[in-house]
Amino acid sequence: MTDSPASSPSVRSPFPHRPFRFGVQLRQPIAGTDLAETARKIESWGYSTITMPDHFDDQLAPVPALQAALSATTTLRAGALVFDNDYKHPLVLAKELATMDVLSGGRVEIGLGAGWMRSDYDQAGMQYDPPGVRIDRFVEGLDVIEGLMADGPFSYEGEHYTITDHHGSPMPVQRPRPPILIGGGGKRVLTIAAQRADIIGVNGNLRAGVIGPDAISTMTAESVVEKIDIVAAAAEAAGRLDHVEMNIRTFLVNITDDRQAGVEGIAGMISVEPEMIEASPFALVGNTDELSELIQQRRERYGFSYIIVGADEAEAFAPVVAELSGT
Repeated sequence: MTDSPASSPSVRSPFPHRPFRFGVQLRQPIAGTDLAETARKIESWGYSTITMPDHFDDQLAPVPALQAALSATTTLRAGALVFDNDYKHPLVLAKELATMDVLSGGRVEIGLGAGWMRSDYDQAGMQYDPPGVRIDRFVEGLDVIEGLMADGPFSYEGEHYTITDHHGSPMPVQRPRPPILIGGGGKRVLTIAAQRADIIGVNGNLRAGVIGPDAISTMTAESVVEKIDIVAAAAEAAGRLDHVEMNIRTFLVNITDDRQAGVEGIAGMISVEPEMIEASPFALVGNTDELSELIQQRRERYGFSYIIVGADEAEAFAPVVAELSGT
C-alpha cells in the first residue's frame, strides 16, 4: 500500500488518537427504498451518522429528512454537512435543531457553514456577498445558536443579527448543546473551527463558488497537510488541541479489487494525475483490506477519525466500517 509522498512517515498528526466512526452523506433515499428504510440500513451497517447537504438543487430538505431518519432509528446520529448560515435565520435554525435533539433523545450534530454555492444564491435571488462578509455573518450566527441553547434569556447585538431577551425553547438534550461541526478549506474558517467547533471538517477551498479545478487543486495531500497545520496551531493556541475531532468527507471513493485501475479511472474523470488520487485523503480506492490499512495510516498522519462516504458507496464500504468502528 502506497500513500502520499508528501505525507512522509515523518509527518504525524498533532491530534490525540480517537476511535474511528463513519457517516453517510445522503441527498435522497438509496434507490429502491424510502428514507426510513435507508436510515435503518445505514444504522445496521454500523455507521455512526447520516448527513445531508443544504442546497436548493435535487435533494430533500435537510431538516425534515434528517428528522425522519432519526425517528426511524435508535442509535444513528444526524446533521447537515453543513447548514448554510445565509439560508435561515440562526434563531429559527437553533429552535429546529434543539427540537430535533429533543425528539431524537440527543442524537443531533450541528453542522454549520458560511455558504459557498453560487448557484443557490443566484437561483434564489439572494445577495452573494464576498467571502469575508459571509464568514462574518456566519460567526454571528454561530454566536446566536450557542447563546440560544444556553440557560436563561439571551440578547445579542451584532452587525447582522439582533436578539432581545429570548428564551431558547426547547433546550436540547445534549448539554451545553449538541456538538458543532464546522468545515472549511481556507485559513480563516479553519481557524474559527479550531477555536470553536467540536468536529472540524477539512475541505477543499470553495471560494470559486463551484466544484471545479480550483477546489480540486486544494484537495492534494500537500494542501491537506497545510490545512492540518492551520487547525493544529489555532487549536493549540486556544488550548483545545485535545478537544477536537477531525473529519473528512471523502468524495472520490471506489471499492474495488483493482486499485490501480480505480485510481486511474478517477484521475481521468477529474483530469488530474493518478499520483494525486493515490495520495489525496479525499480519495479512498481499493478493497476492504487496502482501505482499512489506508484509513489507519491517514489517522496517524492527519488525525482523521470521523470519515464520511457517499450513499452510493455505503453498502460496499460497510465491511471497512465493521472492521474499524470504535478502534
